[in-house]
Amino acid sequence: MAQAKAQRLTGRRPTETRVEMVQVVLPNDANPLGNILGGTVMHLIDIAGAIAAHRHSRSYVVTASVDGVNFARPIRVGQVIMLRSEVTRAFHTSMEVEVKVYLEDYVKEERRLTSSAYVTYVAVDQQLRPKPVPPLIVRTPAEKRRYREALARRRRRLAEAAKARRHFQEEI
Repeated sequence: MAQAKAQRLTGRRPTETRVEMVQVVLPNDANPLGNILGGTVMHLIDIAGAIAAHRHSRSYVVTASVDGVNFARPIRVGQVIMLRSEVTRAFHTSMEVEVKVYLEDYVKEERRLTSSAYVTYVAVDQQLRPKPVPPLIVRTPAEKRRYREALARRRRRLAEAAKARRHFQEEI
C-alpha cells in the first residue's frame, strides 16, 4: 500500500500530460451559419483537459472551474478542430490545465488559434473524495512561467468562488 501511494505521487513533467485531439467539424456540430457551436467547443475543451488531468493524477477527476472562453474566430463545417491540452500546475488535490483550440484548414494548409481556456480539475477517489495529486516537475523557462502564472489565476479563482458561495448563501 505504501509503495503504491509513493508511486502515485511521483512527479510528472507537463509533456507527460499532453493531449492532442482532432476531429472534423460536421453539420451536426454547427449552427445555421455553418460554424461549430460554442457549446460543442466547450465540451471538447473539457474532454481534452480532463484527459491531461487523468494522465497527471492517474485517477478520476471532476471539473471544478473553467476560466472564461473567448471565441476569436469561427471554425466552419469541413474544417478540422484541434485541441491541445497540458497540465500547467498541480496543487494538493487540484490541477490547472491549459487547453488551446485551433482550426486546421487542410485545403489552405493553415492552422490558427481560435480559443483557449484554463480548466481546473480535482482528483477524486471512487467515493468522489478529493485525493492528493503528484507534483508537476517544470524545467523549461516556458513551463516555469506557466507554473508561476497558474498560482495567480488560482488565487483569483478562489476569491471568485468565495464570493459566489456568499452570493448563493444570500439567495437561500
